[in-house]
This record gives sequence, C-alpha cells and structure tokens, in this order.
Amino acid sequence: MFVDLARFDFVRALERAWKNIRDEAQGLPERRFLPWLQREMYGEGWSVVPLSWLGRTVPGMHEHCPTTCALLEDIPGLAMATFSRLAPHTHIRPHVGWGNRVHRIHLALKIPQNGAWIRVGHQTRTWTAGRCLGFDDTVEHEAANESDEWRMVLMLDVLRPGLTGAPYEPGRLPHEVAAVAELLVSGEPPKGRRRRN
Repeated sequence: MFVDLARFDFVRALERAWKNIRDEAQGLPERRFLPWLQREMYGEGWSVVPLSWLGRTVPGMHEHCPTTCALLEDIPGLAMATFSRLAPHTHIRPHVGWGNRVHRIHLALKIPQNGAWIRVGHQTRTWTAGRCLGFDDTVEHEAANESDEWRMVLMLDVLRPGLTGAPYEPGRLPHEVAAVAELLVSGEPPKGRRRRN
C-alpha cells in the first residue's frame, strides 16, 4: 500500500531541493551506477548509485553530491539511500521486499511524460517530478518504464514512525545486499568491480 508521508518532516526539505538533487544525480559518472543485485526481478535496466547505508555515507559521495548528502544526514531513521534509475523499456517484476520496519520513499527526479508507473498491492500510480511517494515494501509491488526515456528517483528506506532500533531484521535482509552495502561504506569496491579514480 502507499503511505501518507505527512509524518515525515524531511519530505518538505527534499522536495524543496529536488532540482539540486536531480542535477547532482545527473552529473554522476556512469561508473558510479551499479546493477541492482537481485537481477531475477528485472534482468537488465535497473541501476543504482548507493549513497548511504545504516547511517554511513558511501565514501566519495559527499564530493559528488554535497546537497543530497547534507539532506540525508538530517533524516532520522534513514536506513538506506540510493539514486535509482530505470532504463527505457525496463520492468521490475512483482515482488515483496524485506523492509518490514521501514517505509520506502521515492523522490521523483526525472520522470518520462508517459509510461512510467508503480503498482503497490491493488493501486497503481505514476511519479511527479519534485514530489515524494512512499509505500510499504513488504506489499507486493512492481514498477515499469515503458517509455523511450530514463526514469530516476532518489530511493530511501526510513524507519517507520513509532519504531526504534535496527531498521532491518537480520533474518529478512538478503545476505548479498548486506554484504555489498558493507563493502561500499567501508570504501571497498564490490567483488568483480575494480576501483577507478
């Protein structure tokens, strides 16, 4: 289900700064984009730039994205942040996420005029550039970019209101996701990718 973001005070700050965030995302070198690990959900066309994991900023991202990283540091309960990009004609198949203690939030940065959509449960919506959209990642969802243009959002996992402690339950978090995230925030490139200066 989609969630009401009124209780998240940081949403207004993100929406006010969305053009600066968009420009930082679009200015990133292509080598920063990594395929989302769970390839069985989409095949090709979904890539991300990790920014933050469990309160730790990925090394080097402050230099590339100072406005974005400064805003992220002010978000209480932030578990994960990435720029998320869908290539033209990409479909993320129906799936259920692992984040039963977080809400997933998208700040829309670059949205095709037609053909980009997300379904959560029985509801389907589109993104609006400069606006945030939130949903429960543990409800079956899928997304697609059926256009000839790229779609990009800032994707966040944020601890649900009223909860404290660890944002992810260890038994639900895919091992490969946790392992790569830990490498990234430690400054090490994921296995199979060499660091480039």
